[in-house]
Amino acid sequence: MKKLGVTNLSPNREDYLAAAEALVPVLRERAAACETHRTLLDETVQDFHRTGLFRIHQPARMGGAELDLRMFIDAGAVVARGCPSSSWNLVNLGSHHWMLAMWPSDTQDDIWNEDPDALIASAFIFPAGKARRVDGGYLLSGRWPFSSGVDNSAWNMLAGLVADDPPEPRVFLVPAGDYTVIDTWHAAGLRGTGSKDVECADVFVPEDYSVSAAAMRDGTAPGTAVNPGPLYRIPTFAVFPYILAGVALGAAEGALETYTEATGARVGSYTGEKLADQQVLQVNLAEAAAMIDAAGALLRKNADEAMAMATGVQTADLATRARWRRDAAFATDLCRKSVTRLFEASGAAALYDSSAMQRYFRDIQAICSHVGFSMNMNGATWGRIALGLPTDNPNI
Repeated sequence: MKKLGVTNLSPNREDYLAAAEALVPVLRERAAACETHRTLLDETVQDFHRTGLFRIHQPARMGGAELDLRMFIDAGAVVARGCPSSSWNLVNLGSHHWMLAMWPSDTQDDIWNEDPDALIASAFIFPAGKARRVDGGYLLSGRWPFSSGVDNSAWNMLAGLVADDPPEPRVFLVPAGDYTVIDTWHAAGLRGTGSKDVECADVFVPEDYSVSAAAMRDGTAPGTAVNPGPLYRIPTFAVFPYILAGVALGAAEGALETYTEATGARVGSYTGEKLADQQVLQVNLAEAAAMIDAAGALLRKNADEAMAMATGVQTADLATRARWRRDAAFATDLCRKSVTRLFEASGAAALYDSSAMQRYFRDIQAICSHVGFSMNMNGATWGRIALGLPTDNPNI
C-alpha cells in the first residue's frame, strides 16, 4: 500500500479541527489567487493531504479517521472562514472517501491500495447520464455540469439512469482518462472550485464500479459489509446537503469576523463619527450573529440525530429525511441573509476586490444556488409529506 500522506494525527475531531484552524490565515491569504486560478491551488491540496483533512470520513480500515457526519459541518465551517472555495472542494472531495466506502470491497481496495489519498470528483445529476447494460457492466454516456475539483481528481462519480423500465438511477465510478473536462467554470461565486463540465461517450464501467442510488439512499450499499460503522449506513441523499452546509456557515462566520474587525476601527467618511458607537450597527451585528448561531445549531442537531439513528440501527422515516433536507435549506438561507445584511452594512468599502466581504457575499449566493439548499424544492417536499401527499423526491 502506498505510504499515507498525513501527519501523525489521531482519529480525534479536536486534532483535525485544530489543524483546520491553523490553515485559516493561510487560506485567507491565498483566496484571491484561488479565484484567479479557478480551481484548488496545488499548495492547498498538499495542505489538506498533509493534515489528513481529506480523509476524515474515510474508513478506519483504510487508515482514515472515520469521524461522524457532523465533522463535515465543523471542518467545512472552519476552512470556509479562510476561503469558501477551498472549503467547498475539501468537503466535496472528502465526501467521496465516505461514498467510496459504499462500493463493493474489491473496488475500494483497487483504488485505495493503489493510492489511499486518491481524490474523486462527482456530478450527481442523474438525468445527465444515460447508461445501458452490457456483458460485465454498463456503457455510460452523458455531459454533466458542476463537477467540483475535477482538475485535482483521478476519478469521478457520475450519476446516470440505466435504460430499464422504469429507468434505474445508479452512480458510476469512472477514471479520469475516460472522460473529458470542459472548461465552463467562469462564475460569479465559488470561483476557485473548478466546477467544470465533464463528458463521456459509451465508456465501459464494470459492474462492481457502479452502485444503485436506492442502496445509497437506504444505507444498504454493498460496502457496508466491510465498513459496518454507522457513518456508512446513513441515508446518503437525505443528508447530502450537510456535506456542504458547513461552507455556508463558515462563509457567514468569516463575514461576521471581517465586519466586526473593520467596523470596530472605522469612522464615518462624512461625519467622522466612530461607527461602533452607532446603535443601529450594534443591533445589526447582533441579529446577523444570532442568525449564524441558529443556523449552526440546527445543522449540528440534525447531523447528530442522523448519526444517533444510524448508530442505533434505526431507519429514518420519510418525514424525518424530508425534515433534514428542509432544515439544511432553511439554515443556509439564514447564513445568506446574515452575510447580505453584513455586506450591505459595510458600505462602499466592501465593493473593492481587495475586500474579503465581497468574496463572502458572492460565495454565499453561489452556495445557496445549489439544489440541495433550495427552500422552494426542499420545503415543498417536506410540505407534501406533512400534508399526506406522495413525495416528489424519490432519492431521499
